[in-house]
Amino acid sequence: MAASKHLEVTNPGARRSNPVNGCPMTAALAAVGGKWKLIVIYWLAESPRQFLELGRLMPRISTKVLTQQLRELTADGIVDQRRTGRVPAPVVYSLTDYGRTVLPIAESVRLWGRQHLERFTVEVRSFPAPEYARQS
Repeated sequence: MAASKHLEVTNPGARRSNPVNGCPMTAALAAVGGKWKLIVIYWLAESPRQFLELGRLMPRISTKVLTQQLRELTADGIVDQRRTGRVPAPVVYSLTDYGRTVLPIAESVRLWGRQHLERFTVEVRSFPAPEYARQS
């Protein structure tokens, strides 16, 4: 039983259900909400990355959670995964064209977060705008 559930989640054609039927806000939050999804999208916006590289870029995320987030992003058509050779070759993750439509949202959240940090602290670490934000 668990195996079929696992396949159902990772099947790129299978979409996850919206927790509140017909509500655009819950659909958006289900797709990109949570602690890590926008951060994964942020790092994939720069270039495709292997799983271990994503883990190094986000040292506080567990392997289990990163796996889960990537599966959900893949199921929603935001992230694509490709094997670089025969099994057990590493998998490379990248944003799909549809996933790139999330980038303006990610950049807005990044900018708002910077203002939020500045409101409560004197020193804010500098995180440069990602390449996709500098192009526009």
